Amino acid sequence: MLPKGLIIATSIGVFAAVVFGLFFAELKNENQLVFVEGPSLSLVTEKTDFKKGEDIKIRIVNSGTVPITFSDASYGLKITQLDTIELYSPTAAQVVSTLEPKDEVTITWDQIKNDGDAALEGLYKIISEGRDSEQNKISKSITVHIHK
Repeated sequence: MLPKGLIIATSIGVFAAVVFGLFFAELKNENQLVFVEGPSLSLVTEKTDFKKGEDIKIRIVNSGTVPITFSDASYGLKITQLDTIELYSPTAAQVVSTLEPKDEVTITWDQIKNDGDAALEGLYKIISEGRDSEQNKISKSITVHIHK
């Protein structure tokens, strides 16, 4: 026969594990893409944790109801360290690009910085910035983690 204290402690532990597991699973499955009325921009990656050297596919989505224009063909994309030091921005033609409502583009980052070196492990911010028809700045950023 097992002691009552052991049975109670084990039961509480199992219950707590289930509750916390469901809570953290819900956080991980958080939807990054929400469509709204007016100007809105969304950045979507398939996950937030990437292995070092793994390609990161970034979807830039016009999640609003008005067109968004960008100053170049890279759709205002840049990748920075959390202290805002820019590490990467795609080489792009200096032509005005437009995303109509619900349109999207995908840009892949191979974790190589503009200087040709590989990105180190750590947290990085992915930013896209454009303008609506009234020239108001529309921007969105997400954070990704690169690890071994």
